[in-house]
Amino acid sequence: MLHINDLTYRIEGRTLFDSATAFLAEGWKVGFTGRNGTGKSTLFRLIRDEASPDGGSVSIREGRRLGWVAQEAPGTRDSLLDTVLAADTERTALLARAETETDGHEIARIQTRLADIDAYSAEARASTVLSGLGFSHEQQARACAEFSGGWRMRVALAGVLFAQPDLLLLDEPTNYLDLEGAVWLESYLKRYPYTALVISHDRGLLNRSVSHILALENGKLTVSPGTYDDWARRRAEQRRLATAQAANLEAQRAHMQAFVDRFRAKASKARQAQSRLKALEKLESVDIPIEERTTPFVFPDPKPAMAPPIVRLEGATLGYGEDVVLRTITLRIDEDDRVAILGANGQGKSTLVKAIAGRLDPLAGKVYKHKKLKIAYFAQHQVDELKPKESAYDHVRALMEDATEAQIRARTAQIGFGPDKADTKVERLSGGEKARLLFGLIAFHGPHLMILDEPTNHLDIDSRDALIAALNDYKGAVLLITHDAHIAEATADRLWEVRDGGVHRFEGDMTDYRERVLAANRTPSDGKSEAPKEKVSQADQRRAAADRRRALQPLRNAVKAAEKKMEAGQAEIVRIDAALAEPGLFERDLDKATGLSQRRARAEEAVAEAETAWLEASEAYEQAEAESLAAE
Repeated sequence: MLHINDLTYRIEGRTLFDSATAFLAEGWKVGFTGRNGTGKSTLFRLIRDEASPDGGSVSIREGRRLGWVAQEAPGTRDSLLDTVLAADTERTALLARAETETDGHEIARIQTRLADIDAYSAEARASTVLSGLGFSHEQQARACAEFSGGWRMRVALAGVLFAQPDLLLLDEPTNYLDLEGAVWLESYLKRYPYTALVISHDRGLLNRSVSHILALENGKLTVSPGTYDDWARRRAEQRRLATAQAANLEAQRAHMQAFVDRFRAKASKARQAQSRLKALEKLESVDIPIEERTTPFVFPDPKPAMAPPIVRLEGATLGYGEDVVLRTITLRIDEDDRVAILGANGQGKSTLVKAIAGRLDPLAGKVYKHKKLKIAYFAQHQVDELKPKESAYDHVRALMEDATEAQIRARTAQIGFGPDKADTKVERLSGGEKARLLFGLIAFHGPHLMILDEPTNHLDIDSRDALIAALNDYKGAVLLITHDAHIAEATADRLWEVRDGGVHRFEGDMTDYRERVLAANRTPSDGKSEAPKEKVSQADQRRAAADRRRALQPLRNAVKAAEKKMEAGQAEIVRIDAALAEPGLFERDLDKATGLSQRRARAEEAVAEAETAWLEASEAYEQAEAESLAAE
């Protein structure tokens, strides 16, 4: 489907791709991962032919349709439903021709093609996609122009999902969504019938929706079967083995060099010394992958300590003027609470935290807070409130008026801006760097409560992990609104759900909440999204399901057998590497060392063959499983 051959691309003197090669087969769902700024979005531009490579090529199979979310969200007077339906350009064109065509044969051909692409169920399918992304049936009938930019981006996403291109390109799609929409998208991508390439830093999506990982590191591309966690484990093991092998070779090199240095001048040992010198020259080096360091987040602990509760709402009604969003809310926040706030967009999550932060007065009732309570409030719009012409150093200096330059620069470095970035103007910082600066500023004086409203949109996976570590080390209270279920699972010990004008304690965990969202999406809300089906007896259903399970078993066995071979081969390589690392082995027993090296080469070949077999078996199993689920 997608071929990337020896791709080289440079921008402003920096090499993003250095003879990179990768291949994506039809039907793969691929998560594209890599640090911010390494070139992931640039690769999408190259695939869309919006940029030309300096070397090599990027190509998709001839005749395949390419689809992506447009940069500008639709803002027309067309309804959301009509806008999404129009995204299927072939259906739109065929329907238009069907109204004007007079030739009988051509009319028949058009109608046949409309039937082939399931054109007459399109409205129900488009409505299902919009519903999954958070639009009610009433909203689907409204004009796009009535919605904000963020909601219109959801409409653009709905359009490309509905059109189902042969190669779907998505760049951080969950940034437009709430948790409910992200959960629905995960499920949709897993069932997507064609090829998808998704740039994402959402670990949950990369673990639940993709069949492969495309990784961009140090200008190179690698494709691995499995989830993000599978890839991360393999990468860690490869780094460990490469480090061990490099240490082993360095020990051999040092031993040989010592022999040469000691005996080169002795006539009786000259031949051996020359032999060792030649062997030393032939020793190959081992490249250890460069592991980029992620600057940790640092959140100062709150001072002074305060008696609980630090915030209390009693009968608070919240909203804007006559628009009441939440009614008679009573709750408390203690000094060590870690709360993830759940609920679909529009239910009132941001309204709740604005009231707690003191940015919105209650319409009725009371919000009580300690007089000396310090609250840090992070919201995405605040990133835009940073002063674009000033640097990180300038922002920190404004909070340390009596400090020396050395003290200011030390604190600026502590929040992630060392000598290379401290004086860079905000307008030249990346989205992730701006978010990091904002984190440092809001937490500067050690807040008692941190309110984080979608804090991860501009952070890559490693930075998200660093944020999780910092939040877990932080001694104050945290309120978190996020579409990233992983960060909620890793940091929160309580869940509040905002719905139906109230705030409710959710007694399950994030897995329970995710299952409930999926179950709600599987239930037709108006009876129109599914065509009536012919009734089949339960006995026939059970027999058919059993037949499908039996048909899948050989494929499942093939996947497991290939996995066992991969694990056995990798374990064999680890054992051989341990034996090869024995000091002095090559000098003491060259035959044994040579035999071990040959065994290692054979084990690597066996692992490669097993990976190929696993890939083919997994693809066949996933396709058969999808067909089985469709039959149900």
